[in-house]
Amino acid sequence: MSEFVEYLHEVFIDFGTIRSRKMFGGYGIYHNDLMFGLVADDELFLKTDNDNVGLFEELDLEAFEFHAKEKLIKMSYYRAPEEIYEDPEAAARWANIAFDAALRNHAKKTKSRT
Repeated sequence: MSEFVEYLHEVFIDFGTIRSRKMFGGYGIYHNDLMFGLVADDELFLKTDNDNVGLFEELDLEAFEFHAKEKLIKMSYYRAPEEIYEDPEAAARWANIAFDAALRNHAKKTKSRT
């Protein structure tokens, strides 16, 4: 595990227990078995959806993108605001925003399966 990913456990201390899982050259960041963040190149990106993406866009935070088969893929994860690394309350607030998006996404997937 990278030092940065280990550090995230401290960053989110006020949010609650997180765990990480290595994936695709980076890490998924989970809370209660739902992925609410991802780490790529030691940068944290948080889960977004239509309800919260505006908060990230207002701060000019970039979406996570990668190239696959000569195509640019934009995912529903945006760079975390820098304030979370210095302010545990801000970290908990932004983690909850991202986790709520993960919950909504999970509920939508569960509903579409039934």
